[in-house]
Amino acid sequence: MIVSFFVLIVVVVLSIPSAVILIPLTIVTGNPTALFNVACSIVRVAFRTAGIRLQVDGRENFVAGHACIFMANHVSNLDPPALLSNLPGRTGVFLKRSLMNIPVLGYAFKLGEFIPVARSGNAASAQESVAAATRLIQKGVHIMTFVEGTRSKDGRLLPFKKGPFYLAFETGAPCIPVSIYGTEKLMAKGSFAIKSGTAQIIFHAPVYPREFATREELLQAVRTAVASGLPESMRG
Repeated sequence: MIVSFFVLIVVVVLSIPSAVILIPLTIVTGNPTALFNVACSIVRVAFRTAGIRLQVDGRENFVAGHACIFMANHVSNLDPPALLSNLPGRTGVFLKRSLMNIPVLGYAFKLGEFIPVARSGNAASAQESVAAATRLIQKGVHIMTFVEGTRSKDGRLLPFKKGPFYLAFETGAPCIPVSIYGTEKLMAKGSFAIKSGTAQIIFHAPVYPREFATREELLQAVRTAVASGLPESMRG
């Protein structure tokens, strides 16, 4: 827990002045890019403070000049900051609607055009989230989503949610499958303790929705790619 405490101190010390300056700037300009970039820089400093090293492979698979949908598995609360801080430009994120209610941070999520998702399974709410993500892709903003919809309890790959694949079919945006592992050992589900160590992020070759006849075929292609980068025990 000592590591977690120092990481928290670093994040708070860096975040407060950044928020004071950048939240008003974002409100005035309507452009959240500076807020996004500084937030990613704070994450990188926090990871270094924690002694967390990210081994990132496959950056050559980024599609230059196109907004992409990054589709990853999910094994730890460290996954979102780890992945977001290694993507090639401003990115919108699907996240639980309840996180939008966190003071200051929730407001920053809204300014950053993060996309709230209800866990209720309500069709209208799901369509609203897909529509918001579509608008971001049309603006050239990437989308990041954890396609299992929740963290895996044991690290093994869970069934994928269908919503991201509706988005992919509607927009035609390239899908970049992402495999993440090792973070589950550095911050386990249900724990706030952070440990030092190495985690892996693997970006796979882009999968193009227009090459598939159905969303289910696209889903299976992405799932196969994500699973291929995981240890065998995590492939589900």
